[in-house]
Amino acid sequence: MPSSRDFRSNVGAFAAALRHAWTSVFFLVIGGTYVGVGALAHDFGFSAWWLTASTVIVWAGPAQVILISSLGTGTTLIEAAVAVWLSGIRLFPMVVSLLPLLRDEKRRTAPLILPAHFTSVSMWVESMRMLPEMPRERRLVYCNGLAVGYMLTAILGGFLGFYLAAGLPPLLAATLLFLTPMSFLVTTARNSQALIEKLAFVLGLVIGPILSYYHVGLDLLWTGLIGGVAAYAICRVRAGFT
Repeated sequence: MPSSRDFRSNVGAFAAALRHAWTSVFFLVIGGTYVGVGALAHDFGFSAWWLTASTVIVWAGPAQVILISSLGTGTTLIEAAVAVWLSGIRLFPMVVSLLPLLRDEKRRTAPLILPAHFTSVSMWVESMRMLPEMPRERRLVYCNGLAVGYMLTAILGGFLGFYLAAGLPPLLAATLLFLTPMSFLVTTARNSQALIEKLAFVLGLVIGPILSYYHVGLDLLWTGLIGGVAAYAICRVRAGFT
């Protein structure tokens, strides 16, 4: 983990974040995922530059898959936008939990807009793990550096997948898209230290498949809400008996 001496300036913090992004497991996960996204964009007839622009603007692999597949099959722009917006709801709790780590008494709200947009599963997991041990004045720059590193990886992976699409088997492309949720599952399990975190994680694994099996709408949102509230309630009851 970087120490405070690595952050004598904002440039040093940003460079350290880029190095962290390109040496973490998420470098491989994001690169592999966006090879699949690039192949998908090619198959639906989108250009490589459209793919790059959508990566920067949407910045969420699953939402980008929804956007490409929706527009590629003739869905209207409004319907595609609503679908992408609904898929992005899952990131809202991540933004809410991350921003307090970046805010300080002197900082205005405007500089926090960029990391709010940059928030993704990979950036959030690594930021929540790394930021608490860093000087507060360097956290925002470090967080943005992580996101830029991951986004550049996604753009390069997308280009690679786009131009390799003709020779990329569909099963391999689908497997690459599956890397992101699996990596999130593993890293979340690794980072769960407190009892409430472990309970929420286990409850989510149980509740999620049940809601999906019964085709409950917004199953991911309900899984997080039910699992989180149940874990909090269990810990509160347990604390009352100790």
